[in-house]
Amino acid sequence: MEALPHERLKAYEGRPAATAGVGKDRVNAPMIRHWCEAVGDTSPAYRGPEAIAPPTMLQAWTMGGLSGHTDRSGAFDELFALLDDAGYTSVVATDCEQEYLRPLRPGDRITFDAVIEAVSERKTTKLGTGHFVTTRMDVRADGELAGTHRFRILKYAPAAGKADARDAPPERKPEPPAAAAQPAPRRPRPVINRDNAGFWDGVARHRLLIQRCTGCRTLRFPWLPGCSRCGSPEWDTVEASGAGTVFSYVVLHHPPFPAFDPPYAVGLIELAEGVRMVSNIVGVPYDQVRIGMPVRLAFQRVDEEYELPVFRATPGGEG
Repeated sequence: MEALPHERLKAYEGRPAATAGVGKDRVNAPMIRHWCEAVGDTSPAYRGPEAIAPPTMLQAWTMGGLSGHTDRSGAFDELFALLDDAGYTSVVATDCEQEYLRPLRPGDRITFDAVIEAVSERKTTKLGTGHFVTTRMDVRADGELAGTHRFRILKYAPAAGKADARDAPPERKPEPPAAAAQPAPRRPRPVINRDNAGFWDGVARHRLLIQRCTGCRTLRFPWLPGCSRCGSPEWDTVEASGAGTVFSYVVLHHPPFPAFDPPYAVGLIELAEGVRMVSNIVGVPYDQVRIGMPVRLAFQRVDEEYELPVFRATPGGEG
């Protein structure tokens, strides 16, 4: 791993990362509908003849899909090649920031430019040592600035004993001798307030409760103080049957966190009642989880005073 002079990296700040990019599709109702269905957003602002696009779709209109874009600049490739040659060959996304300046509406033609905004000094993290690279994208709708999107990644050399994020997960460390064993760390506690206390009361009784608006009868999850469809603050509950399917999932490898044992699968579960919730998928190895897999509700005790609703699959995919 070579220590690069920061002045050499800062010379890339302000240089274009992409120029005169054009969104592959105009802002359109089908993509808005798919997005809202995926995240469970039923706001009326995103439907009908006066619909706008959800602001958080800002980056979606600029993405190149599987075929990619051809507008990335040579400066961006040069910077990444320089970091690769110095040994910073791994990459992990760290965060993004968006600013919304005007709503996007079906029919808008999206164009964008991106600039390498900042390259940090060398930083040491738990993953390894490297440099944070921030790009800023200015997104325009029919020539008018509609928003900005900042995206930050870490280009790094993995610390000793850390796997490259693109490699297979590392082997688990052997258990320490019993004499040196420390008390098992406890899971983080949920924040329980007046809006969600009923849900956790149900979990304590091994019941998975879904809120139901008493005005329009819409089911909602997670629990909220009011209905996102009609605005009514009045509600009651229905008990979930426990049947569901894996709508989507991720496998967590990094970062390590006390009380968790990666790799493990976290799923977006579509319940038979039609709402979706995030939960752990248990019962099968993480690499056997599949979209569409039937699962069934279970309650898993994680310590002496804490249980969680999880979803159990069985080998072969029978829920």
